[in-house]
Amino acid sequence: MKKYEVPIWILVGVLIVVGLYIFFRSGGVPEGKYDAFAQCLAQKGVTMYGAAWCQACQREKANFGSAFRFIPYVECPENAKQCLDLGIGGYPNIDFSGRQKT
Repeated sequence: MKKYEVPIWILVGVLIVVGLYIFFRSGGVPEGKYDAFAQCLAQKGVTMYGAAWCQACQREKANFGSAFRFIPYVECPENAKQCLDLGIGGYPNIDFSGRQKT
């Protein structure tokens, strides 16, 4: 009887797919999981700049779940002058400098 070996990359791929399936079926990020982290970022002056039509921005927001409400966020198409003055050239743009935004 011949022994069949499964390449490791197939096994890893299956595990990733199963993990993602479980994650999304469970509703994503648990409520409140990142609240303290998001509040700390906000206290340090971290700001996210983005646009509603930006898929990467939507994914970034989803990564924080409900905690994103604590992250200072600027919708650049609605605040074009502010974003241009700060040199925001693409989205999402997360500013870790802590400088005060106007």
